[in-house]
This record gives sequence, C-alpha cells and structure tokens, in this order.
Amino acid sequence: MPGKHIIIIGAGFAGLKLARTLNNHPDYTITLIDKNNYHQFQPLFYQVAMANLDASNISFPLRSIFKKSKNVRIRVTTVLNINTDKNNIETTSGTFDYDYLVIATGATTNYFGNASIQEKSFPMKTTWEALQIRNTLLKHFENAVSHKLKNEQLLSVVIVGGGPTGVELSGALAEMKRDSLPIDYPELDFNKMKVYLLEGSSKLLGSMSEASSKKSKAYLEELGVIVKTSTMVKEYDGTCVLLKDGSTIPSAFVIWAAGVKGNIPNGINPALISKSNRVKTDIYNKVVSLTNVYAVGDIALVETESHPKGFPQLANVAIDQAKNVADNFKRSTKGKGLKPFHYVNKGTMATVGRNKAVVDLAKPALSFQGFFAWFLWMTLHLFLLIGFKNKLIVFINWIYKYFTHRQSLSLLFEPLTKRVNPND
Repeated sequence: MPGKHIIIIGAGFAGLKLARTLNNHPDYTITLIDKNNYHQFQPLFYQVAMANLDASNISFPLRSIFKKSKNVRIRVTTVLNINTDKNNIETTSGTFDYDYLVIATGATTNYFGNASIQEKSFPMKTTWEALQIRNTLLKHFENAVSHKLKNEQLLSVVIVGGGPTGVELSGALAEMKRDSLPIDYPELDFNKMKVYLLEGSSKLLGSMSEASSKKSKAYLEELGVIVKTSTMVKEYDGTCVLLKDGSTIPSAFVIWAAGVKGNIPNGINPALISKSNRVKTDIYNKVVSLTNVYAVGDIALVETESHPKGFPQLANVAIDQAKNVADNFKRSTKGKGLKPFHYVNKGTMATVGRNKAVVDLAKPALSFQGFFAWFLWMTLHLFLLIGFKNKLIVFINWIYKYFTHRQSLSLLFEPLTKRVNPND
C-alpha cells in the first residue's frame, strides 16, 4: 500500500481515535495492533461486572469499525519487543517495519509490588476481568446458599481504591444487594452482606472537588457501603484482608482498583520511563530523543509547568492527544509545522447509583450532584459508545434497570472440566 507506514500499538481510546482520524488518508498506511480483536469501553466495565450490561455491549470488533477503510489494517497479536534502532517491532505474528510508531498501550493494574494481593484479588482493567468478577460474585452467592463457607465471610466484598472505579463499583454492588439479590437468593440473609470501600488517602475521588468527594461518600453510606478512608491494605490471603493498622476484614472476595501504571512494551529505553511507569514525551507526544516514535494516552508522560507529573490518565486526555497527533501527521504532508498539545480540562464526573452522581465542570468552575449529574453522566457515556445498535441496547438495559431495579444479565458461566465430544 502507498504512503508512509504508521504502526499503532493498542486499540484503546487513544489508538482507536488516531486510526479513525487518519482513516482513508491517502498519504498513510496504518497497521493497528492489539492483542484483542475489539475495542473496550472501559468506563462501563463496572456495569458488566455487576450484571447490568453484556460484554458485547461495550466491546466493539475492530474489523467492523474499519470495514470500509482503504488504509487501515488490523493485526491481532502480542508485541514482544520494540526495536527503535531498526524501526521495527517483533510480535507473535512476525516482525513489522514502520516509518512511524505510536505506542497507545494504556495502563494496567498497579499492585505496588504486593504479591499476595496480586495473586488473590480481582483487577478490573479488561472486559474479561469484568466478566470474571461477575462470575465469581454470582458463584459466591450460590456457594453461600449451599453453606459451603460461612455466609459472613462469603458475602463480604472489599473494594480497594476510592477513585471513580471503586466508587462506581461499590455503589452498583450496594444497589444490587438492596434490590435484586434478596429476590434472586431468598435463602440468604443479606443483612450479613457487607460492602467495604477502602481508600488510602483522606478522601474519595481525590482528583475531584471537596464537595463531590463528600457527597459521593454520603451517597455510598446512604446505600449501606462501609467507607474507610486513610486506610491501607497490607496483605490478603484469600479469606481475610489485613490492614496496616493491624485490623482485619474477613472476605473471600476483594476487588483491587487502587492504582494503575503504564503498560509499557519491551524495548523502550529505561531512561525514558518515569517512576509512574509512563513513557516520557515532549509536548508533541514524541518520545524523548526519538524522532519517529510517539506515545499517547495513559502510557504518555508529558511534563509541563502546569502539569509537572503529567496530564491525568483520563479518556478525554487520550482522545485529545490522539487528535493532536493525527492533525500533526496531516500537517506534515502539507509541509506545515507541528502543533503542540494543549490540555483543556473539561471536568470530571462519577456515578454512585440510581439518581446519584457527582460532576465537576472546569469552565465554568461548578460542582453539582444528584439527578441532573446522574442524567448528564448517562447521556455522555451513551454518546461515547460506538455504534447505534450498542447505544440502543445499553439505553434499553438502563431503562429496564431504572424501572424494575433488577439486573438483567445475572448469568453464571463455568468452564467445562473436559471437552465435550458431540458424537458421544
């Protein structure tokens, strides 16, 4: 194919936006590489985990997105190594040469070096992990009915991390406990079920305003969530959470949402990697000291006077960086200079539950909570979904949940112990 070859590693918000913006551009050939054949809409992972949405509602096949593209090719493979000196990458499907490389591999769960937590707890950074949480949660309720373990231990759920993911998960689980679980499992006493939200800092939603932080905590406590701030987890053995103050919480189910770190492929010079495991770039998102390698989204660390620790790892930042890089690729074909990336803070938001959400707007500087904030959160996320069919299905599921107070997808799938022979 004609034109310069751009390889994009990662089909998250940044990688997908870059590929879509350069779609059918006559001067560029694009290879979009991801280990999955679909794009994952991360803000709604928690709804998959809590049986409100099906995984297919928030996972979009890449080949369908680019089915009419003349210059974008999809490769489902795993990147093994980046060779910047040779301008190629090694993958499980072979070696790919590039003229330009864009690293958009996003972030992964940060366990802060705690092996026991990594082994025993559940992360939620992929659609598959969200499904594992749903499956394990429902299996625990089935086991509780069979009295295989003590109800108090089996029914207690600990969510670690008071950011948007932790707040949204704990709120959804508390509503599930109140509305649908007593109907689905009448044999169980859900007064014994405890939902804990643990946060190491002094407030929830640390990047949001004090008003939003306090209101989200009040909403969660109103739903029955036990919120503990300034609380650090030391160890977890699969049955009991040990806190740094020496106290314990009995639980057979811990969801870890306490931190993220850059998901950096092999081959990047360690001198270019920050303490937060992000790749250092200039204001054009070019990797420092490299002329044809870019990093965008959660993986990129752009240090400026206003943001010395880099821009926040948010979807809107990733999308805006991808737009800027794509615009610079277009400008270069016309002999124009590159435009630096300027971060425009649009605000942040988080939902807690039915009619409960918090929103901080940047301009005008305004914080508000309640029904309107919840409606705004739903409208924005519905708008950001890809495809009319997915928007419609998600909308129908939300309407069903709003009026019935019931989960519509409480299905438990277990792997077969052996392959079934259809001829047996």
